[in-house]
Amino acid sequence: MRTGRTVPAALAVAAALVVATGQPALAVERTDYTVLVEDGASRDAAVAAIAAAGGEVTRENKAVGLLTVTAPKTGFAQRVSASDAVLGAAAVRPLGSAAPGRGKSNRDMRVVERENEATAGVPGTAAKKKPSPTPAAGLDPLDDKLWGLKLVRSDLARDRQPGDKRVSVGILDTGIDGSHPDIAPNFDKARSRNFTVDLPTDEAGNEVDGPCEFRGCVDPADWDDDGHGTHVAGTIGAAANGFGVSGVAPGVTLVNIRGGQDSGYFFLQPVVDALTYGADIGLDVINMSFYVDPWYYNCAANPADSPEAQLTQRTAIAAVTRAINYAHRKGVTLVAAGGNNHEDLGNPRPDATSPNFPTGAAYPRTIDNKSCVHLPTESDHVLAISSLGPSGLKADYSNYGTEQTDLSAPGGYFRDYFGTDRYRTNENSIRSTYPRNVALAAGAIDAAGNVTPAGEAAGVAKYCQGATCGYYQYLQGTSMAAPHASGVAALVVSQYGRKDRAHPGTLTLDPDKVAKVLVKTATQRPCPTPRTVSYENVGRSPEFTATCVGDTRFNGFYGHGIVDAFGAVTRGGDFL
Repeated sequence: MRTGRTVPAALAVAAALVVATGQPALAVERTDYTVLVEDGASRDAAVAAIAAAGGEVTRENKAVGLLTVTAPKTGFAQRVSASDAVLGAAAVRPLGSAAPGRGKSNRDMRVVERENEATAGVPGTAAKKKPSPTPAAGLDPLDDKLWGLKLVRSDLARDRQPGDKRVSVGILDTGIDGSHPDIAPNFDKARSRNFTVDLPTDEAGNEVDGPCEFRGCVDPADWDDDGHGTHVAGTIGAAANGFGVSGVAPGVTLVNIRGGQDSGYFFLQPVVDALTYGADIGLDVINMSFYVDPWYYNCAANPADSPEAQLTQRTAIAAVTRAINYAHRKGVTLVAAGGNNHEDLGNPRPDATSPNFPTGAAYPRTIDNKSCVHLPTESDHVLAISSLGPSGLKADYSNYGTEQTDLSAPGGYFRDYFGTDRYRTNENSIRSTYPRNVALAAGAIDAAGNVTPAGEAAGVAKYCQGATCGYYQYLQGTSMAAPHASGVAALVVSQYGRKDRAHPGTLTLDPDKVAKVLVKTATQRPCPTPRTVSYENVGRSPEFTATCVGDTRFNGFYGHGIVDAFGAVTRGGDFL
């Protein structure tokens, strides 16, 4: 007789099948789930419910009561959620019907951000080359093209406050190229983490992340195979080191808390783990230029969704809410991209893009604003940022609305300056750091590191000092606007923060105070006249037409105004 041991849940289920049928059970296909313990419930009771449903706990995030479980692929979520100790369950990698042979990665879906690449080489779509002028004091050689840096007045602010090394900004994105010459001086590899595992294909064989580059399909914490995270990091905190470009807060520390796949998907578990980790290590700001896949809107009980899909979305809403609240309590200022779906988030259109994973699983849904949320943008304690072009106009693609838009910032608008020679030029987008490996894979540079004709047409730049070279690309999107705001937030903590007793050698400032400074010092901008803006003249459909609601102090296009680095570090103390 064996004592002190229990039969594993999977074997118990199999044994029960043998007893019931008299036949050996077939192997039960298993997968990983995120299980959320009910508020106020016993963790042990939840573990017992998991075991009874055939699952086994493999990992735990105690900060938000989240358990990672391996369990039977079919029926587990519904069984375990029937327990009073469990709020809900969702597959770590979303499950669904995948269409074979129709694979498109999430990178392919970012047509807004790479709009300039789609027209590269078309006559009249790229600005003529001009020699870069000698940079002003405190600026780097390629900063002359960083109109966003000047629009938020970071160029002026750095004379007063360039950013303090004791202030850390977490980049919750696709990774950071820690070897990039503009990133390396400010990059904290020791505290950086990757919470994702590369997924080469989905179950139908459609490519997702592609072949794994590293053992175990886990990229190092200083690696980025997409480029999105490195671009964001450069805008926030590229060093002012006389090389390439500089960021809005060129003196702060950058920490990679990767929650995005190579393909650009951001699944629930890595996002929650990254948020709570960032809070625990004392990050001051976390930039979130993404939405939580596979649902563009997570709905509590949409009638178009199956019971399992409803359960999955309720679990996502609860888990992200807990993680956001946890980070806020720990002193993290949270900044998110407003989204690129050209819609009023308070009056959402029907959604036909979700779930976007696996390929071919999407179906049309009517979105109820009261019970559906765009995560993390519409979460409490998150600053949502809309996107502007160099002229100061709201970009055609940018989401907007008085319900969620807190502030606005430069995000690029390729079609800005209609009717002039600046229309549809690369320089209307945002230039920032570009990983060499991504540039090579995209055909923007050749094996020798030289910019190819395709790369040149898309505005890719190479800058070298001796044998050290860095690469730079143009992107547009609210993903590019949010890091401008995150950079200014980091300057606010640098200027007004106090020593953090919980994390010696760092600064901290209550995130509500940071938000107050950003709002009160923002450059107020009224709605355009007329208030309803059509983008049909730049080739957009009537669906893009947007109406600005509100006044100069607060409106749906600009929120409380355009973030202002100089105003924040010179006048922010008046509001503390």
